[in-house]
Amino acid sequence: MSQNIHRRTFIKNSSLAGLSIGLSLHGLPSFKGSASDTVQIGLIGVGLRGQEHVRLMAQRSDVTIIAMADPDTSMMAISQDIITKAGKKKAIEYTNGNLDYKNLLNRKDIDAVIIATPWEWHIPQAIDAMEAGKIPGVEVCGALELKHCWDIVDASERTKIPAMILENVCYRRDVMAVLNMVRNGLFGELLHLHGGYQHDLRGVKFNDGKTPYDSGVEFGEKGFSEAKWRTNHSVHRNGELYPTHGLGPIATMIDINRGNRLTKLSSISTKSRGLHKYIVEHPKGGENHPNAKVIFKLGDIVTTQIQTANGETIVLTHDTNSPRPYNLGFRVQGTNGLWQDTHAGEFNAGMVYIQGKSKPHQWENSEKWLKEYDHPLWKKYEKEAEGAGHGGMDWFVDNAFIECIKQKKDFPLDVYDLATLYSITPLSEKSIAEGGSLQDIPDFTKGKWQNRKPLFCVGQEDY
Repeated sequence: MSQNIHRRTFIKNSSLAGLSIGLSLHGLPSFKGSASDTVQIGLIGVGLRGQEHVRLMAQRSDVTIIAMADPDTSMMAISQDIITKAGKKKAIEYTNGNLDYKNLLNRKDIDAVIIATPWEWHIPQAIDAMEAGKIPGVEVCGALELKHCWDIVDASERTKIPAMILENVCYRRDVMAVLNMVRNGLFGELLHLHGGYQHDLRGVKFNDGKTPYDSGVEFGEKGFSEAKWRTNHSVHRNGELYPTHGLGPIATMIDINRGNRLTKLSSISTKSRGLHKYIVEHPKGGENHPNAKVIFKLGDIVTTQIQTANGETIVLTHDTNSPRPYNLGFRVQGTNGLWQDTHAGEFNAGMVYIQGKSKPHQWENSEKWLKEYDHPLWKKYEKEAEGAGHGGMDWFVDNAFIECIKQKKDFPLDVYDLATLYSITPLSEKSIAEGGSLQDIPDFTKGKWQNRKPLFCVGQEDY
């Protein structure tokens, strides 16, 4: 989809006009055009990420996939095949250019949409969905502009349509076990947290084949899948471009937007070397390849420090251009000990130290602790999540989206969380451009954070 997008306002579907002022699903009336126990879904963006949502939705008996929008007909064909192999009827297709998704939103038989498009489209499409009376579940990224974060909050408050950010790492099994440890006081009062996105994406940013595994040195029009659009962000932007995987999970542990909030940040970056080096050294590239002349703005490693209202500090690391194994680099540290993620999220990985329980000054493998504090949600739904993407956590985030709609309950990760997490990107870009200057993080709740209660996996048996 093109980066040049112009929104037009749609009249809100009256079937959802009863949503309460608090952006809650409590007032959601029966779904128009469907049984009260079935959610009618549309999908906007069915590339490699969107296809996992298609697969999970197609497996559910309480969801009907009505329509899908994506200008890439090859991705659409793969998605239709996923649906029919699940024994379901093909979805109606909207493939006529970048803006055909608006015709999907005009349908009267869709309750909600899942948005899994290139980053620049997330907020505009979510706003269009709200204007059309559809509840958006929005994939993760960072905003292009700070104003866009206010735009989606304003649209949600104006239309009374809630939104959910689909941050799957909040549901990672070890992360949820650590959340359980936090809430049981194992670490004492939390002081300092780390997270990030540390993932060698050079083979994603440069891919000129027909599958995710055909690495090359091409991007843009000659690229495949994410190489068509994601790499351009590395050319033109320098900042914490993908903050939510690292920040989302630790934000739930310190009750961000629910008794606490992010207040300020400062970002710095290294020089940019990794992408150029990859092109020059790749068998399909070389020093004379045209892309070897491209100047990439994104620093190889971006470090962001964040302050909170309650006195915790956070460090985020963005590291996608260097040769390295995958690791989100979590650290959760309090007055009584800490957990440190050392690998790629395996349930038996990581290190723990608990004062009074661990041997003095000695790390211990976190496996026994994670098993002891395995979150009740994972214990309940382990079999249902088996085989789902990203170690099962994709099942949990999609399940939360659907169950909240069905049960008319508040989203555990709502529009204020979306705006807050997305805002880190433009603020970090500004900070780096100003030599690491301190930036104020807006209060998108407009003061409501002081009275909002923690919600993520609090008294919610199904999500």
